[in-house]
Amino acid sequence: MDRQTTVASRVTYTGIGLHSGRDVTIAMNPAPAGSGIVFARTDLAGTPRVAAKAINVTNTMRATTLEAGEAKVFTVEHLLAAFAAMGIDNCLVEISSVEPPVADGSSLLFLKLLETAGTQVQAELRRPPIIIKQAITVRYPEKFITILPYEGFRITFTSINPHPLLGVQFGDYEITPEVFARELAPARTIGFMHEVEALKAQGLALGGSLDNVVVYDDENCLTPLRFSDELVRHKILDVIGDLALVGRIVGHVIAVKSSHALNTALAKEIVKASM
Repeated sequence: MDRQTTVASRVTYTGIGLHSGRDVTIAMNPAPAGSGIVFARTDLAGTPRVAAKAINVTNTMRATTLEAGEAKVFTVEHLLAAFAAMGIDNCLVEISSVEPPVADGSSLLFLKLLETAGTQVQAELRRPPIIIKQAITVRYPEKFITILPYEGFRITFTSINPHPLLGVQFGDYEITPEVFARELAPARTIGFMHEVEALKAQGLALGGSLDNVVVYDDENCLTPLRFSDELVRHKILDVIGDLALVGRIVGHVIAVKSSHALNTALAKEIVKASM
């Protein structure tokens, strides 16, 4: 019998938000069966909460934003990817600011925190996964994301970038906890020097640095890479985190130049198709 899970113990971490630039502490706590992943803003009166569900996505500029009433959190995708990969169904994430800590720009920290917290199997059974029975596609000009019937969870992604050191990168992974931990969780966010001023003018990337972003100038990579194709691996990590807003999925995702906007649009279409 496949039963629900939560973290076995409370675990905390303090760092800085990638886009907000604010200091933030998160605490991942055991949560009741059936509650799902929920963010609670401890810095706001009444500690308002927002559930990690596709219906609560309100913005996808450079990150995925969740919002319900007074509760708002963004750049949640790296943390949600770790929850999904570790098979954690229920967790109360207390957060003292609008954005989780960026750590090194990957999911690796969150994976380690969840490993430290441990997993508690709960008495209640899991809901069956969403089994994709026919293709669901979201298209934007020159980019798309689709999900097809498949026995398992697989992501195939093609990244196309004009930078001379990036170009076309291709990744194809059967998503398992082991594959995620080894091949995808360490892949970090990518940024470009020519975008910095424009992003900061929009209130974004205020906490970005060479310590938490793989940075490129016009000709060079300024950060030592963990993988030669780190960009496409991180793109796949983002897909995992964004589709975690749906729950467990059985299907094959194929994407070309996808973004948080397309990923979360697909998540919403999957929810509609499963109703």
